[in-house]
Amino acid sequence: MNRRKFIALITTASVWPHAARAQQAERVRRIGVLMALARTDPEAQLRAKALEAGLRELGWVEGRNLRLDYRWAPGEASTLRAEAAELIRSMPELIVAHSTPVVAALRQEALPVVFVQVTDPIDGGFVANFTRPGGHMTGFTSFEFTIGSKWLEALKLVAPTVQRVALIFNPESAPFAAKFWQPVENAAPSLDVVPARLPIRDATDIERAIADFAREGNGGLMVLPDSSLIYQRELIIALAGRHRLPAVYPFRVFATSGGLMSYGSDVVDIYHRVAGYIDRIFKGATVSDLPVQAPAKFELVINLKTAMALGLTVPPLLLARADEVIE
Repeated sequence: MNRRKFIALITTASVWPHAARAQQAERVRRIGVLMALARTDPEAQLRAKALEAGLRELGWVEGRNLRLDYRWAPGEASTLRAEAAELIRSMPELIVAHSTPVVAALRQEALPVVFVQVTDPIDGGFVANFTRPGGHMTGFTSFEFTIGSKWLEALKLVAPTVQRVALIFNPESAPFAAKFWQPVENAAPSLDVVPARLPIRDATDIERAIADFAREGNGGLMVLPDSSLIYQRELIIALAGRHRLPAVYPFRVFATSGGLMSYGSDVVDIYHRVAGYIDRIFKGATVSDLPVQAPAKFELVINLKTAMALGLTVPPLLLARADEVIE
């Protein structure tokens, strides 16, 4: 072998492992994202952007080493099942699942699932416990059930004449509703309030139930964290205004959409944190060993414009506590 060929052979041999490693490092990883919201919903897009921002910060960039396949399943359970089945057929490596109904639809699949905004993953059968989930699912919860009493206290501070409070929930998508009910029922006597349950399943139910409840007067509403109610938020907010019912909601999007006030977990922060779990799983972490995490940030949002329309005066103490005041 002459000297020139020998040098070329040595150069090729030394470059090849580096090229192979670079090619391997740029392997495109596939994530499926299934949300119980409409694609056109600004709230859905806000959450998607938070997830993508978190992934970019960890080096996962769409079009370079990452492919995100979004599916949207608002409204009907049949739509959710169809979208879940289609997403599974596309063979992602991991799925980000928003809401209890979405996670339930994926429970029998073997793919790793990182869930978001699931209120009761243990009773839902998704994980064995928070510390060591034990299966192919882990993720982030939305609330502790004791927050129900805080919602009631906030409502009474803003609307002290309220004597009846209805908890709005969909029993099909919020099987955990009874656990919110207990803290509310316990706190109600000290706040001179009679609580009531208001189960609904669709838009017709919502209109009928709120109208019937409003007829007796001195009423207020509490909307439980439920993906179907986020989807129906504009209707609920409009009905609360029409019937002059003060209401407290679980997420910021309700207050920014015209609701009186909201107190709940910072959803954008949670979706941003999901990226950290995806990164760890892609780097070899076992899903069953990643603990279920609670929200790290909560936010109180008050809509003063809505308060004025209802003839309510928000106490300065509550305004001082607010993370955002909409005027």
